[in-house]
Amino acid sequence: MKFAVLDFETTGMSPEQDEIIQAGLAIIDEAGVVCSTFSSFVRPDHPIPPEITKITGIRQEDVKDAPLLDEVVARMVPHLQDAILVGHNVEFDARFLQTALERCGYLPFAGRMIDTFALAKIVYPMMTSYQLTSLTHALDIAHERPHQADSDALATAQLFLKALHKLRCLPLLTLQRLAMLFDAQANDLGWLIASVLQEREATPVDQASEAQIHHYRQFAMRAGDWSDDNEDEHEADVQDRIRTLSALSFDEFVGDVRDRLKQLLPGYETRDGQEMMFSEVLEALEQESHLMVEAGTGTGKTLGYLLPSLYYGLKESKKIVVATHTIQLQEQLRQRDLPLLQEVLPVPFRAAVFKGRANYLCLRKFENRLQMPGYALGFEEAINRGAMIVWLSETEHGEGEELNLTRTRDEWEAVASDASSCLNRACPWFYKCFYHRARNEAGKADLIITNHALVFTDMQAEHRLLPAYDRLIIDEAHHLEETASQHLGRKIGYHSLQVPIQRLWKDARNGLLPQLIHQLESSGDDLAQAWVEKVHELPARLHDIRETWERWMDGLYGLAASEAAADETGGLTLRLKPEQLPTAWETIRVDAENAIMRMSDFIRPMEKLIAEIKDQADDYALLGLLTDMSGAVKDIASVRSDLVRFVALQEPDYVYWVEAHIQSRARSVWMNAIPSNVSQLLKEGLFDRKASVVMTSATLTVDKSFQYVKEQLGLVQSEQEGRLRTAALPSPFRYREQALVLIPRDFPAIRGKENDAQFVRALTESLSETAQTIGGRMLVLFTSHRMLKTVYAPLKEILEPFGIQVLGQGIDGASRSRLTKWFREQPASVLLGTSSFWEGVDLPGDSLTCLAIVRLPFQPPNHPVMEAKSERLEAEKQNPFMKLSLPQAVIRFKQGFGRLIRTTSDRGIVLIYDTRVIDTRYGKYFLYSLPGPKMEHLPTAKLAARIREWLTDDQTEFGGETG
Repeated sequence: MKFAVLDFETTGMSPEQDEIIQAGLAIIDEAGVVCSTFSSFVRPDHPIPPEITKITGIRQEDVKDAPLLDEVVARMVPHLQDAILVGHNVEFDARFLQTALERCGYLPFAGRMIDTFALAKIVYPMMTSYQLTSLTHALDIAHERPHQADSDALATAQLFLKALHKLRCLPLLTLQRLAMLFDAQANDLGWLIASVLQEREATPVDQASEAQIHHYRQFAMRAGDWSDDNEDEHEADVQDRIRTLSALSFDEFVGDVRDRLKQLLPGYETRDGQEMMFSEVLEALEQESHLMVEAGTGTGKTLGYLLPSLYYGLKESKKIVVATHTIQLQEQLRQRDLPLLQEVLPVPFRAAVFKGRANYLCLRKFENRLQMPGYALGFEEAINRGAMIVWLSETEHGEGEELNLTRTRDEWEAVASDASSCLNRACPWFYKCFYHRARNEAGKADLIITNHALVFTDMQAEHRLLPAYDRLIIDEAHHLEETASQHLGRKIGYHSLQVPIQRLWKDARNGLLPQLIHQLESSGDDLAQAWVEKVHELPARLHDIRETWERWMDGLYGLAASEAAADETGGLTLRLKPEQLPTAWETIRVDAENAIMRMSDFIRPMEKLIAEIKDQADDYALLGLLTDMSGAVKDIASVRSDLVRFVALQEPDYVYWVEAHIQSRARSVWMNAIPSNVSQLLKEGLFDRKASVVMTSATLTVDKSFQYVKEQLGLVQSEQEGRLRTAALPSPFRYREQALVLIPRDFPAIRGKENDAQFVRALTESLSETAQTIGGRMLVLFTSHRMLKTVYAPLKEILEPFGIQVLGQGIDGASRSRLTKWFREQPASVLLGTSSFWEGVDLPGDSLTCLAIVRLPFQPPNHPVMEAKSERLEAEKQNPFMKLSLPQAVIRFKQGFGRLIRTTSDRGIVLIYDTRVIDTRYGKYFLYSLPGPKMEHLPTAKLAARIREWLTDDQTEFGGETG
């Protein structure tokens, strides 16, 4: 087979209106070698748009003497003879090719076409991105000039050869499964897979390549069986471990670990803050007290809590649970910190990562999903399922975060593990099950890494999910109250009901009900016909439920749109106070009650029918299908239960509100019922039940005090009883030398509306002057997306001639991680970010020189939960601003400041454009909460000179006023 790998650079997306400006071809011969290449600029009839030059680097002068399209096409056509066309998103290039061939008088290309984007999605299911540059970087493929056709074509050729090799090396069963998904007659990717399978089936099996693969029920899997047997050997290890650690003091234990760390990591050095954290955490665990410890960036807080926890837990045979806020940090602990500790500790230990159940693949559901006939599958669905088949031959954990699926939610939810459709030990997949494997490993582990959400889900499940434990470490603890509110409350939206309904009945060919009809009709059971007749009645009932649900959603959206003003992003938020409901509430409430009634009318007979068929059925496939249906029915029953409670609006101390968006209307509606104060729930459900809870974060104090967080988390009584300790650790950074905070004292204040023209104009001018002074490397934090958008365009226009790119969150169409990556790779950049950029973004070294904080990060006071908390404080004769709004904003402000200094060698400047920090009485709380940087306020006109001076000579003392 001969492959012609094609790439075009064009002036736009439309072959009819836009032009090719560069063509690149790489020819792969039958030996699988790039044997020749062709590339040429193409002279267009119209000027190249500036945005295309920015992406490709191709300028008008590059193409002014280039050959015309017909000459380039004439040189390309011989290369395409008898070739299979390959491209990354090949349809784009093929459309331009066909249009060019037609314009130049050639017959259209009629050969096969292979898309490396689709192929890569299948054979590399765990890639974080399928953009060509991301793939070439991950696969170590040379790609010197991305977005230039010759370089892209060559890189795509190498990508294709690697992907083809990977396809050929897949387990035979995996290839056979893939061939069943893709019709070789209907699409060229299916033809390629069938060709590779034909080769493999004619070749003797490579025993070495299949040695690590387990075969079960016609699946090839990396993960083998797990065992729940008691392990006598492990018990002997435990006793040895206890003897070893009993003979070691903690200082000796740490000294031993430190020596090994220095051998493995030559740059490792001790830190005073970490040493303090060791003793604080160990003392809290030993004395059965709770601990709050603020440990800033660079303290080494992960080792700071892991080492004393492991020493104590292993020595005393106590299980330790560590809960992080994000799954990403769980993965960091699993991939980086735990393997390191396994190497350096003087005794072995077992660690397990345990996530919420919906994060794990249910193999039984996945097997059932693959029974669906091929004609019912769209191409994207086939790609997703193909990727998951390949993933099974590679994954050890079966966690959805490992996968990168298209339209992830629908595809993943259909196969995710859940309690309501689990057969437990009756399932043939039980000893392969990823969830039960993780749960079993957690039961045997000395250290369990989980997340805040699962801790609260476990609380709600009466502590039946996590193994028994009484020592808990909570990392990123500044998020604890918010996560508790979300997980101890309820949230249901438009899709909460639509998803289980669609799972049951999408159309006459898709869904669990059509599958049930098909299985019953082919079963030959005497009762089957009667059951089929009952099943045929169900879609009409589901249709009625869907109609009443949509009427209720439309009514709620209409209520929110009429009673609440849209925010700057188009979001609507309407709080529902039981004593002060909108006049239209009673009218639309009828729709909710109708939806509840329709759901009840469906659930009861459906449960009865499922039970009736289960009693008679003995076929595994049918029983599995009925179990999945039962799970979907339970999901509908859960929505009904939550809706009943939401409509009643009668739970004391709960806040009720509706959220929606003007763009998606009813489909964006969410109903929220959240406890307004979780402090008592946390006290009773967590802190009173656990012997020791250690809470750590870089930001727990306000004005050097833990009082705010203690009150929010319900720890005031624990402190009074002597069961709460607190510690703020010293930073290893020399903030006085490393960071300079500048406040332009004459900067205009915002008056009236958020986009005050004078403020925006002054901000744009100052940001552009600063960016030019330092050459980019600047992160600007906004509290308003509207203001970010207002500043973005004029700032971009000013800075582009200086070669400084401006990146805007929500404008440049990229995720936070993608924007951060672009910012790191292109130093001459200014990145404008809102909410999610205030924390969790790591830009060490020269990536970031200047951090600008546009406004102090106060939360909107009219958010329903904030409103309810403020009302409660007012009723208690307390000041909501000082007790709630200010502490929240200070913690957020500290998180933002923490983006700047990430290592001991970083140096940088913070600009604070909100003069309230020096003009108001409460401003001092923001400044005093910072970790000791040099602070100066000065006229705006002197900012650039001071920045230049400080960056060029860190010894220079400025003669202005010092705060």
